[in-house]
Amino acid sequence: MFRPRTFRLLGWFAAPMLLFSASCVVGPNFKKPAPPDVGGYTPAPITTTSATPNVRAGEAQTIVDGKDIPGEWWALFHSQALDDLIERALKANPDLKAAQAALLVARENVLAQRGFYYPNVTGGFTVTRARTAEDLSPALNANIQNYSLYTPEVSVSYVPDVFGLNRRTVESLQAEAQQARFALIATDITLSSNVAAGAIQEASVRGQIDATNELIKINTDMLKIIREQYHRGYASQLDVAAQESQLAQIAATLPPLMKQLEQQRDALAVMAGGFPQRDYPEKFDLASLQLPQELPLSLPSKLVEQRPDVRQAEENLHAASALIGVAIANRLPTITLSADAGSSPDQISQMFSKGNGFWDLTAGITQPIFDGGTLKHRERAAQDAFIQAQEQYRSTVLTAFQNVADTLHALRQDADGLKATAAAKDAAAVTLDLSKKQYGSGYLSYLALLSAEQAYQQAVINLVQAQANRYADTAALFQALGGGWWNRPDLPKN
Repeated sequence: MFRPRTFRLLGWFAAPMLLFSASCVVGPNFKKPAPPDVGGYTPAPITTTSATPNVRAGEAQTIVDGKDIPGEWWALFHSQALDDLIERALKANPDLKAAQAALLVARENVLAQRGFYYPNVTGGFTVTRARTAEDLSPALNANIQNYSLYTPEVSVSYVPDVFGLNRRTVESLQAEAQQARFALIATDITLSSNVAAGAIQEASVRGQIDATNELIKINTDMLKIIREQYHRGYASQLDVAAQESQLAQIAATLPPLMKQLEQQRDALAVMAGGFPQRDYPEKFDLASLQLPQELPLSLPSKLVEQRPDVRQAEENLHAASALIGVAIANRLPTITLSADAGSSPDQISQMFSKGNGFWDLTAGITQPIFDGGTLKHRERAAQDAFIQAQEQYRSTVLTAFQNVADTLHALRQDADGLKATAAAKDAAAVTLDLSKKQYGSGYLSYLALLSAEQAYQQAVINLVQAQANRYADTAALFQALGGGWWNRPDLPKN
């Protein structure tokens, strides 16, 4: 039934086309953008931050050029609760799972497109029962009008990739798969960074709540003292009312802080892939976190390799380059080869008998002649899309460098800010203590004491926020430098 000669003829016909297609690919060949020719991130190098002795998060931090970033950078905070929460989030977060599925989709699309490199072979079997009119010649050699046909058949079709249409299409899909890979990595890094930032924010709010509760206690004690002095005639009713107002104002700041804490825990629960109804066991406060004293700083030439958003933009540029070749190839001739071989006896027992076989070979070529300019303008659109992708890549690179520079400035300035805030808090504490003594001795008015209280209260809150800023800046630096994903065995490397 299937003559070897049929397939030899098809092979002889297709071989020259295969050789030709292997050497002709239209469109530009993609060239990886060169890294920016810059020597640093800031006008003046930032090598260390100031220290604030005897204050939590007051350690000096040293910036080490060229030091590698650990994959699990959050472990540098030495918080088991943070490690556990991030680990759970990386296993259960739905956004991360969606990104993983998107990568699988993109890779399957590449494999599907690669199938067009090979001939398409189909097999079929049909059974026909028919009758020929008596006035016509019989359909079979036997002089009968009623007959049956049993037809097994194999069809082979092949479109040689003469001008690289399929190769450029595969190239574009491969770039899209790489975009999906870096999107997955970016989602992973963003998730771990957001969990760390959320934990630090929770610790900050808890610190502010503790400070507020302490201030409420202080002002409650002050109100008791003033009321006793009022009863003895040493204070006026105005002093009592002023202290009551002061206490009420401080107490009014507590519910918003509690709301912020509860909402922050809701956000962390959802990032970890759970419902906020079920409270997670980890609790965070500033005392549970350690500030890393040695921070890495990647070389500028390495940043574009490490940032997943930059790599996404690069692959987008690669895909746009390949699509120019696709648009060009669509304007060129298309060659099609096909062959059929089979048998068509009138009795199933003679299916493989000599004389019942048939075969055919077909070669065709099509060339667009007139399409109203559609293909020409699609090619121009692909070229413009490449220019757009170039500028998007450049914008992404600039933003990446800005992120690192902003974080370096924040590390230095927030370290100085903590020092100033701690000094202000110490000074406010001394002022408040002296004011209390002078007020008790009758040498200071109550309004002056109230002013000292307000200054101390604000200084305490400012110190908690300044401490939290230093942890948040550290986490932001690791994110800005790419998060060390290349040192993570659980993330795809290609």
